Amino acid sequence: MAWNNNDIPNLTGTVAVVTGANGGLGLETARALAGADAHVVMAARNQGKAESARQGIVAEYPDASLEIVELDLGSFDSAKAAAAKIAANHPKVDLLVNNAGLMARPEQRTVDGYEMQFGVNHLGHWIFTAGLLAPLLSADAGRVVTVTSTAHHFGRAVDRDNVNLEGNYSAWGAYGRAKLANFHFAIGLQREFERRGLPAQSLAAHPGLSNTDLQSHTVEQGGGGWMGPFFERMAATTGMSAADGALSQLRAATDPDAKGGEFYGPRWGNNGAPVRKPILRPGVGGGIDKLWEVSERETGVAFDFDAAPAGS
Repeated sequence: MAWNNNDIPNLTGTVAVVTGANGGLGLETARALAGADAHVVMAARNQGKAESARQGIVAEYPDASLEIVELDLGSFDSAKAAAAKIAANHPKVDLLVNNAGLMARPEQRTVDGYEMQFGVNHLGHWIFTAGLLAPLLSADAGRVVTVTSTAHHFGRAVDRDNVNLEGNYSAWGAYGRAKLANFHFAIGLQREFERRGLPAQSLAAHPGLSNTDLQSHTVEQGGGGWMGPFFERMAATTGMSAADGALSQLRAATDPDAKGGEFYGPRWGNNGAPVRKPILRPGVGGGIDKLWEVSERETGVAFDFDAAPAGS
């Protein structure tokens, strides 16, 4: 039988944080977790859209437990503040789904001066996750799921000497690099948990080709060249629904049999039920080590694995 939302166990007492929970895959992830009785923290930049999303979930699940926290992953200060607010309200966080992201945008910079796709998709999540490390380690078995893409296969590891791809920017190349960073982050975080014998787990997931607003936002921004409209049409005609696309990250997040270091995606590459996928290019060219070095150097944020006793 194909894994679906009916396989999500009851999550009463679970605190789950989802980035980008106001639309697309993030909204469907928040909806499914709330439907399984988790308390869901919807971390999102657009507060009006987040409130509309919250109301939609409550209309379907009147007893849903939801809260909204403002998070702009393109701002180091916002990522720090959002994590601090959540940590103050929730001494234990059981689940973090790093879902939000941008795709194939024209060359832009974050407010802190970093290439936009790397800044939002990775650096913002790096800071946000680090800020939630204490409550994650205070849970009995905190789980972090980072959403990557099949585009990670053509991505190149971060260049220590050219973080912003100056003079070498392409919309799709930057996207591939950012999604490889997400992949390396998930694997690297699990490696750090294992080194210290911590019960927390880090997994990766990808949604395949899903019909969400990610493609339309790319086209609206004038990114991706001819491939932007092409993938927008393909997603609309042959892609999975957002609800089906979210199943891979939901399985990674909630399947009791899923384990740290695993990678979940659609069975047939870009379509199909969520299954465990092979880990290819796990740290090609020292990519994980380079990512850790660059992320700490550029953000000034390091992961404090002694922040809380595991399972306290």
